[in-house]
Amino acid sequence: MRPPRAKYFNTTGPCDPQRHYMLPPTQRLPEARVLIEMDRYFVLHAPRQTGKTTILDTLASELTAEGDIAALMFSCERAKSAGDDYGAAESLLLDSLREAAELSGWPKKLLPPGSLPEVTPGSRFMAALRQWCRRCPRRVVLFMDEIDAVQGNSLVSILSQLRDGHNKRSKGYPFPASVVLCGLRDVRDYKVASGGQAGGSNPAGPFNIVAESLRLGDFTADEIAELYDQHTEATGQKFTKDAVDRVFELTQGQPWLVNALAHEITFKMGVTGTITAEPVEDAKERLIRARATHLDSLAARLHEPRVKRVMEPIVAGGSYTDRGNSDDLSYVRDLGLITQKPPPQVANPIYREVILRVLGDLTEQNIHADPHSFVLPDGRFDLPRLLREFVVFWREHGEVLIQQEGYHEAACQIILMAFLHRLVNGGGYLDREYAAGTKRLDVLVRWPYPGPDGRRLMQREAMELKVWRAGENDPLPDGLAQLDRYLDRLTLSTGVLVIFDRRPEAPPWQERGAFEQAATPSGRQVTVLRA
Repeated sequence: MRPPRAKYFNTTGPCDPQRHYMLPPTQRLPEARVLIEMDRYFVLHAPRQTGKTTILDTLASELTAEGDIAALMFSCERAKSAGDDYGAAESLLLDSLREAAELSGWPKKLLPPGSLPEVTPGSRFMAALRQWCRRCPRRVVLFMDEIDAVQGNSLVSILSQLRDGHNKRSKGYPFPASVVLCGLRDVRDYKVASGGQAGGSNPAGPFNIVAESLRLGDFTADEIAELYDQHTEATGQKFTKDAVDRVFELTQGQPWLVNALAHEITFKMGVTGTITAEPVEDAKERLIRARATHLDSLAARLHEPRVKRVMEPIVAGGSYTDRGNSDDLSYVRDLGLITQKPPPQVANPIYREVILRVLGDLTEQNIHADPHSFVLPDGRFDLPRLLREFVVFWREHGEVLIQQEGYHEAACQIILMAFLHRLVNGGGYLDREYAAGTKRLDVLVRWPYPGPDGRRLMQREAMELKVWRAGENDPLPDGLAQLDRYLDRLTLSTGVLVIFDRRPEAPPWQERGAFEQAATPSGRQVTVLRA
């Protein structure tokens, strides 16, 4: 008899309970079963790689095994190539549906018909479902995964057919008892595409009831601990509470990130013994540097106009205030880039760092200083020298880089963060906080160094970035007060305040970069750099 396969943390595709550590899938979405029992049509949406497919696949298997329902999940991804050709989209969707049914191992009596109905394109999907439901001895439940892949007129056609069939069920029309559309988007997009209104309520329409849009949430800290405990039970290797807490802090429970950090530590880094918070930090850096597929796909969205309109003020430390374009905000939330609850902020610290690194790529190409030259003889980091070097760089390149930066409103912050990243991240860490609505960006430099007795110590340097814009007062007083609160939270006695002058009357570029000393309201000493 074959020994059981070793399990691992999954970062690619749906989870398999035989191969992967995973939480009980359907427990993450108990409402789905309730709605299916009520014969409802509804939407399940969540960002990519959060577990939607795994949950639907498990739910389909459980419902079918109970004997009253034939529940089938199939992917709509192939239909993407059809574009607006709704006839081709119908054929591709029905091919995928039949293939999924054949792979399910169902008895023949439950399977959909093998041939397409001879009807006009634009009615074929509805006719095929009707044919299947007429001959199937069970209630049919359909999970349409990756529905976002269906484009334009093809999406309108498919949703319209589903809506038509749904509304005829009360007259004895054989049609699926429940249909779940699964993808990135919330119900509002499907309401419009299926003939409804984005803000209206039409109980007759299957996608016109906002209450029937479920969003799959992220892991809680307890769920991360439960997932990681499975590795401990299988191997004996423990994660400390500090390690689990740090994972939650960095990921805010985003499922792919939670699994990716653990996979990096246990498999790629090959950490032995108890896993503490330190390898979690190293794993985070490795993931970001490698720009893993999930992170890269998110980063690629940053220059989409509707994403940029939301993200630019957030990166600049401001607030997204365009109430007339709330669809942009909803879209970026659906992508998982920002928090679900107001005020809109970047969803987690790892995404924050990825965003700034991606946006700062152009600046980094122009930085030629040697990071090792900023390490002092005692192993500490020479922050005063870094600030002086930045002044030289800013005078030489700042004006051009600002003009070239796509996120113009946040250009100054992006450029300084790229400079810091280039020179700090070789041996230290940067923690960034976009303080939404406060017009500032907080930065903490953490630099490990050996103490006199050889123990590992951590140097911490706090900075705050502000921008002085046209028509505003000097942000120095606000900056000192805000930095005071930041230093208090970090229990630090000194800090750095950088003020970028974006006013038309700002000094010439060659005269920028003056340093001065100031004190916060509580008396902490602050170095002020006026750039």
